[in-house]
Amino acid sequence: MQYAWLIWTLLLLLIWALLYASLKERGRREMLIVSAWTALLGLTEPLFVPAYWNPPSLFDLAQRTGFDIESVLFAFGVGGIVAVLYERLFAARHESIATPERAHRRHRLHLLALFSAPILFALLFFTTAWNPIYVAIAALTAGGFFTWYCRPDLKVKMLATAALFTGVYFAYFLSLIALFPGYVQAVWNLPALSGVLVLGVPLEELLFAASFGFFWSSIYEHFTWRKLTEA
Repeated sequence: MQYAWLIWTLLLLLIWALLYASLKERGRREMLIVSAWTALLGLTEPLFVPAYWNPPSLFDLAQRTGFDIESVLFAFGVGGIVAVLYERLFAARHESIATPERAHRRHRLHLLALFSAPILFALLFFTTAWNPIYVAIAALTAGGFFTWYCRPDLKVKMLATAALFTGVYFAYFLSLIALFPGYVQAVWNLPALSGVLVLGVPLEELLFAASFGFFWSSIYEHFTWRKLTEA
């Protein structure tokens, strides 16, 4: 099981590469940009090790430092997939939001909505005794609703991606269970969690997938002042 985390991450990157190859130039650009920025989230791994899980990693980095290479690669993969999954399936395209439209009162909260999830994460992490995964789920969900208020035009993409990515992630997680039986029990800190397993997948993983898809799917359009239209 020493290389399970690496192998599983490489499988995700294969999915990422196949999706990337199926996109046109604009979609590829969006996917690369979001993936590159999302990769930075992998540096938060010390917050989750060992409170949430404790995976064997390359060079035993996770155990020795809390950081690991796999987490950065994993974050890179999920970020890009979430960003373009909706456009790929429903053939949507982007248009810039006109400057007068940006003056709507909802957009006064533009920056706050963009950074609401990390702000909420920090507040909950330092003021509660919650496991970090629950802090992340709560922050992403709240950030998603904050974005919904600021950018209601993105709600369909946000809801659809939350459902789609949860399904994709569930199937992807089942591959880990199939390849490495007992890995979940050995690596996840189940006594600190709900203990609920859905076909062997920790419930918290599915909640994370849904909340991440809900919030992160809007990040590119929200940050770049773009809206979706039919292709």
